[in-house]
Amino acid sequence: MHSVTLKPFTQFNTVKSTHTTPLQSPFGAKNLPLRLNCVHHRRNCRITARAAETDGGAGAGAESQSQSNSSSSFARNQTYALLKQQMELAAKSEDYEEAARLRDSLKLFEEEEPVLRLRGLMKEAIANERFEDAARYRDQIKEIAPHYLLKCSSDATTLGIRVQVRSVYIEGRSQPLRDQYFFAYRIRITNNSNRPVQLLKRHWIITNANEKSEDVWGIGVIGEQPVILPNNSFEYSSACPLTTPSGRMEGDYEMKHIDKVGSKTFNVAVAPFALSTLGDATDNI
Repeated sequence: MHSVTLKPFTQFNTVKSTHTTPLQSPFGAKNLPLRLNCVHHRRNCRITARAAETDGGAGAGAESQSQSNSSSSFARNQTYALLKQQMELAAKSEDYEEAARLRDSLKLFEEEEPVLRLRGLMKEAIANERFEDAARYRDQIKEIAPHYLLKCSSDATTLGIRVQVRSVYIEGRSQPLRDQYFFAYRIRITNNSNRPVQLLKRHWIITNANEKSEDVWGIGVIGEQPVILPNNSFEYSSACPLTTPSGRMEGDYEMKHIDKVGSKTFNVAVAPFALSTLGDATDNI
């Protein structure tokens, strides 16, 4: 069994890239590596945001409470995504009064939404070194939104092959009212070993907020089976539609060393990363 090293990943700019796809712009919400075209249609839709109420009755069982938490978390995430999308559309159509109203609704939502409120309390507790309180807030977040503590990025190294990932929610390609959420992700694969490798196949496990998983296999990535020389990198961007406002992806690449005939293939891990309309829960912590 191959050893796999996982560690937090924050930025791509620590690795020199000498082999990249044509999509080379930094991966961020305001500077996307994908060229996405979308026709926007104005909707006369007004949304009022409020935090969901929970029933703390003693008769509710653990399983029922868990399902209720999952359902309310889904509804809150959907409302948040709708507010952000409607504010963007209002601003683009120069309806600034509506954009301001939606901005205020979004701010109110962020103040009252349980997960975002708990995140703020957790950050404050960490800053004040109240780690027992921080752990309690973290556990509460896990209970009501299991995906939320997973970062929208990951970093894993297998046999000297490092895979870094960052995902972002694409509001312009999403339709929350139809349960359609669109996420883009950018991947950098760096060969830190002393042998050249070739990426042959990919395998993704995509899980939505309802814990429904789908396995996706394919040859290479974006139509290529790239060869990555020692101390070189390969980057590419792709996207994933989801039927829920959050979820996660993980998987592996099948590779082989090409400096010796008959070399056996091996799998390189892609560590789990979040697909989330809310972004990273651990930013600035």
